[in-house]
Amino acid sequence: MVNKAPQNGSVYGLFEDNKFCLTKDGKTLINVDFTGGATAHRHKFGGGKNQAIAKAAGLNKGATPTVLDATAGMGKDAFVLASLGCNVTLVERQPPVYMMLVDGFRRAISDGSIDWFEQRMQLINKTSHDALQDSISSNQQYDVVYLDPMFPHREKSAAVKKDMALFQSFVGDDADADQLLPLAYQLAQKRVVVKRPDYAPFLNEQTPNSQIKTKKNRFDLYIKAAMV
Repeated sequence: MVNKAPQNGSVYGLFEDNKFCLTKDGKTLINVDFTGGATAHRHKFGGGKNQAIAKAAGLNKGATPTVLDATAGMGKDAFVLASLGCNVTLVERQPPVYMMLVDGFRRAISDGSIDWFEQRMQLINKTSHDALQDSISSNQQYDVVYLDPMFPHREKSAAVKKDMALFQSFVGDDADADQLLPLAYQLAQKRVVVKRPDYAPFLNEQTPNSQIKTKKNRFDLYIKAAMV
């Protein structure tokens, strides 16, 4: 973290209104905020178990599965699942993003308005591959493994939101994403859920058992057992 912008135009961290943010220009700031903004709005008004992510994870069947979110990013999908009763472990490998998540966790816990947060949300700093492999080796069990690897935007840069463009500029694409599906399938007790843009190929060229589609994305489901 620095107190002023570096001269080479790289991403840097700063505190703004008690939030740890990443920025390139000091104007477009991104941070993880579970108690306000779009994430909080989605929590309150997003549609509950009728949301596509909830259906993909099997919550519409009455289950509250344990979930390993192996590509946590900003933690938005993990937070939705946790808000609906799931215990979710978030894995994030990029140190800057992990730092934003740690700060988001800090503020969510200290805020006190989300009384379930600390019980249902766990965070670890590892690569997705290592987290999956370590979980398999230690015989940990998760009902659902969730993968949402970064994929290049097809739209022109002007159509991509500034915060997402900034996020992708330092996170890049997940070139090893195909390697995650076999490990995720081995670990998951019930299913693997893969979130993809509607134009993206199947992960690891593996056709899913089922799909749930939204306007711009889809959830590919690799089902091993019934969600009960």
